[in-house]
Amino acid sequence: MNSVLKKKPSYFFVFSIIGVLAAFIGFAKTFFLPLSAGHFKAPAVVHIHGIFTFAWVILFFVQNVWIYQNRYPLHKLLGLGGIPVALGVFITLFFVGRYTVDKQLANGVDPSDYNDLPGVITGAVLFFVLVCAGIISRKRGSCHKRYLLLATIVVLWPAWFRFRHYFPHVPYPEYWFALVLPYSLIVLAWIWEYYKYRTIHPVLKWIGVCIIAEQTLEQLAYDTPIWRSLSKGLYDMLYTAGSV
Repeated sequence: MNSVLKKKPSYFFVFSIIGVLAAFIGFAKTFFLPLSAGHFKAPAVVHIHGIFTFAWVILFFVQNVWIYQNRYPLHKLLGLGGIPVALGVFITLFFVGRYTVDKQLANGVDPSDYNDLPGVITGAVLFFVLVCAGIISRKRGSCHKRYLLLATIVVLWPAWFRFRHYFPHVPYPEYWFALVLPYSLIVLAWIWEYYKYRTIHPVLKWIGVCIIAEQTLEQLAYDTPIWRSLSKGLYDMLYTAGSV
């Protein structure tokens, strides 16, 4: 027991705590407080998505607690539960994306009303691909935990984006709170690893670069004519699929 207490936490453990705090603080003003007051109204799928997403964030934290305490059998057993949770996050994100657009369209059709949809879909796909990579590499612990860390960082960006409600005077919130703040965790992980090991694990380095590059390109392309056309096309596909 003393050896466990003296063990220094890994940055995975630290980041898992940050993730839980970000999720609950970020959604406090737009979800938890309105929900507790009976003011939050949304379809059941939005609530289901919230359950799956918060379950993933908490699961990632608990898994790191088990690793910190050297309770590996529990870690492996609980990891099986992460598969349906990740699948739930992935599937419900498509419905949440469509609901978001429908809600905006209800106030009057505008070409920009569709713009958020591609980011939701790419986030869902990226999250699920990273989780699948983590599952496939579960026997290679160094890769496994980094894939799941990156998946958690990706799924947390909506929580970080809602921090703009706490800092309404910060200019360009779509850059600071949707790009810089959430994905600075990847940069911090690079710094942590280089400081400790004098190298950065290839999964963290190259997949991290790809995530940051993809998210940066999304921000630069947002609301351009091509982006609007893509957004409308994706919405039409989801609408048609949902009507079948």
